[in-house]
Amino acid sequence: MTKEKKVQQIAELTEILSGSNVVYVADLEGMDAATTSDFRRQAFKNNIKIRVVKNTLLQKAMESIDGKNYSEMFPTLKGNTAILVGDTGNGPAKMIREIRRKSDKPIIKSAFIDDSVYVGDNYEELSNIKSKEELVGEIIGLLQSPIKNLIGALQSGQNTITGVLKTLENK
Repeated sequence: MTKEKKVQQIAELTEILSGSNVVYVADLEGMDAATTSDFRRQAFKNNIKIRVVKNTLLQKAMESIDGKNYSEMFPTLKGNTAILVGDTGNGPAKMIREIRRKSDKPIIKSAFIDDSVYVGDNYEELSNIKSKEELVGEIIGLLQSPIKNLIGALQSGQNTITGVLKTLENK
């Protein structure tokens, strides 16, 4: 590969990485054609970009990005490497979990999710990560719950008092 192509690929990888807060590094080696096709199809449906990369070029691209620290991921950049870039933190992990039900590949080497680095093939844990929107929704729901219970109790109490008064009035 010529130096110009390497510089171009590093620039492309830098653009991809700087535009996303969800980056998974996975090993796709050993996947048969049917599994690979299924994996790519699911990635397309889930709006996850897959790209097989050279480890040295990926590391240089990661090093060139300001504001994001990928250094903990560098030891995992060995062997066959593909990056999966998604919109939600648990999207690629859920997709890998579905594929892993039928096959023992792909293997997650590491993941960068919202400034946190996860190392190892812990796809079950990563698939349970909630997005910021999901967490905000849960917090709002928890905050609304006591208020709804109070309003419900007051309304039911009002009906009870009204019923008692009507009964006494009728007697």
